Amino acid sequence: MGMEFYSSQISSLVEQLSKLPGIGAKSAQRLAFHIINMPQEQVVALAGAMTNARAKVRYCKECCTYTDNEICPVCASPQRNHKYIMVVENPRDLAAYEKTGKYEGVYHVLHGAISPMNGTGPDDIRLRELMARLHEDVDEVIVATNKTLEGDTTATYISKLVKPLGIKVSRIASGVPAGGDLEYIDEVTLYRALEGRTDM
Repeated sequence: MGMEFYSSQISSLVEQLSKLPGIGAKSAQRLAFHIINMPQEQVVALAGAMTNARAKVRYCKECCTYTDNEICPVCASPQRNHKYIMVVENPRDLAAYEKTGKYEGVYHVLHGAISPMNGTGPDDIRLRELMARLHEDVDEVIVATNKTLEGDTTATYISKLVKPLGIKVSRIASGVPAGGDLEYIDEVTLYRALEGRTDM
């Protein structure tokens, strides 16, 4: 993209923004100009929020979601039923289920799914951490991975690991459309998928 007609500062900003997911050259340009026109203190606040989040956010010691404390608010809550663990692919899926306000258990975030095509194996996602949690008092592992080939492969794999421990394993119902990412599905559908879960 010929950016020579901008100053190098603008070109550099556009270039950095265009590295973000879902941001093409045009969006990057629009965002760059928006940032340049923002009041100075807003730009400082934006940059600060990014730097702080990157520096301070870490994985929850229990469920592996992002948090800025050792333990995330869900895992830390005595109101949650720690005997139910819902396994999701990413923190956005956790957020989608939290919005329903209906799930009372805790979560486990895998940060991915098993995908031989992409070279992602069981050791590349947070399965070891999940297995470590099952030594405690757990009644049910609810597998809420996406309804994709990778999500289904991961669900089957988890079931094979967990069942021998005598812990119930279930899969969210297919109220969630095939190939559907949980983060884009409405709350009622997500709740129905949880309610209608079936044993694996």
